[in-house]
Amino acid sequence: MESTVTTEPAEQRQAPPRPGYGQLLRTRGAWTFLVPGFAARQPFAMLTISIVLLVRHTTGSYGAAGAAAAVTGVSMALCAPYGGRLADRYGQRAVLLPGVVVHAVAALGLTALALSHAPLWALFAAAVPTGASVPQVGPMVRARWGVRLQGSPLMSTAAAFESVTDELTFVVGPLLATALCTTVTPSAGLVTEALLTLVGGLLFAAQRGTQPSVDAHAADEHARVPHTSALRVPGVRVLIVTFLGIGAVFGGMQVSLAAFTESIGEPGLNGVLYGVFAAGNMLSGFVCGAIAWRASPRRRLAVGYAGLALTASALWTAHSLPLLAGLGLLVGVCIAPALITGYTLVESLVPAGARTEAFTWLTGAVALGQAAAVTVAGQLEDRLWGGAGFLVPMAGTVPALATLLLLRSRLVPRPLNRTVARGVGHRAPVAVD
Repeated sequence: MESTVTTEPAEQRQAPPRPGYGQLLRTRGAWTFLVPGFAARQPFAMLTISIVLLVRHTTGSYGAAGAAAAVTGVSMALCAPYGGRLADRYGQRAVLLPGVVVHAVAALGLTALALSHAPLWALFAAAVPTGASVPQVGPMVRARWGVRLQGSPLMSTAAAFESVTDELTFVVGPLLATALCTTVTPSAGLVTEALLTLVGGLLFAAQRGTQPSVDAHAADEHARVPHTSALRVPGVRVLIVTFLGIGAVFGGMQVSLAAFTESIGEPGLNGVLYGVFAAGNMLSGFVCGAIAWRASPRRRLAVGYAGLALTASALWTAHSLPLLAGLGLLVGVCIAPALITGYTLVESLVPAGARTEAFTWLTGAVALGQAAAVTVAGQLEDRLWGGAGFLVPMAGTVPALATLLLLRSRLVPRPLNRTVARGVGHRAPVAVD
C-alpha cells in the first residue's frame, strides 16, 4: 500500500506547482495512444458535413441533407453510451475491432444509396447504422489518460488537452471533407471518412498496453459489486443536461452562421466565422490546461457555463459581421472551460470501471444536442427571419444553466463513489507526493 496521505487537497501541495502540457506529454506511454487516437477520431468531424454535401448533391435539398445528418447524429448519441459500457466491461479493443468494420461498411452503403438516388427513407435507414457504429475514440483516449494519471493534478490538464484536440479535429475535419467533396467528387468526403475510420481505428486498437485493464477492475476488492450504468450516478445526469446545451450551441452556430453569410451575399465567410468561434474554443482550452486552478471544478463549471449562457443569449442580436465574429469568439472562449471541467468531474464522480461509458454519455449528449439544434435552427431560418436560428444556442444553454445551478450539489462525489473508484479525485499518486 502507499504511504500515509493527508486529507489536504492535492492542488494545495508543493509539487507540481504548475501541471503543464510538457509534463503531461512526458507521461509514460502517452504518445503510443495519442497519435493513433488523433488519426482515429479525425473522421468523426468529417461525418456530418460529408453526408450533408453528398445528399445535397444527389437530392438537391438541404432539408433532406440535414435530416439524414440528424438521423446519423441521433443514432450515434443513443448508441454511443452502450458502446462505452461494453468497452468498460470487455475492453476497448473488443469493441473497436468489429465497430470500425461495421461503420466503414455502413458509410460506404450510405454513399452507394445516395449515388443511386435511392428514396429518402432508404438513406435514413442507412444513416442509422452509420451513426450507431461511430467509434468513440475520444472517450477511450480520456479513459486511458485516467489510467495513466489516476488522482494526479494533471487530470485537468489532460482534459484541457483533449478539449483542444477535439476542437482541432472539428477545424481540420470539415475543411478536409469540404475540399474533397468540392474538388474531387461529392462522395469523396464520406468514402475517405469510412477508410480513415477503419485504418485509424485498427491502429488505435492495436495499442493494447495503454487501454484500461478489465482484469484489474475485476480483481479490485471494491469492484466486487454488480456492474451499474454510469447513468445511475446523479452527477452524470446533471452533466448530460449541461452538455446537451453545449451541443445546441455547436448545432445552432453551424446552421445560423451559414444562413447569415448567405443572406449578406458572402457565403465564403462561413468558414472564417466558424474558424473564429473554434479558435476561441481552442485558445481558451489551451489556457485552461496551463493554469494550476485553486477553485474546485464544480465552481469553475458553474462560472464558465454562466458565461456561455450569457454570450450565447446575445448571438441573435448581432446584425453585423464584426459583432457576430466578436460574439462568436466569446462563445468559443466560454465553451472550453465548461467541457474541460465537465470531463474532469467524471474522474471523481464515476467508478473506474464505468468511466468510458460516462464519457460517451457526455459526447453523445453533445451530438444529440447538436442534431436537435441543426434541425430546429434550420426550420427557424426558413420560417422566421434571417438569424432566428441564433435563438437555439440561447434556448439550449439557459435551461441547462438553471439545471446546473439547482442540482450542483449532485456534482460532489459521494463516499461510495470514492471507495469504488479507489480514491480517485482525492488521493495524490506516489509520484506526486
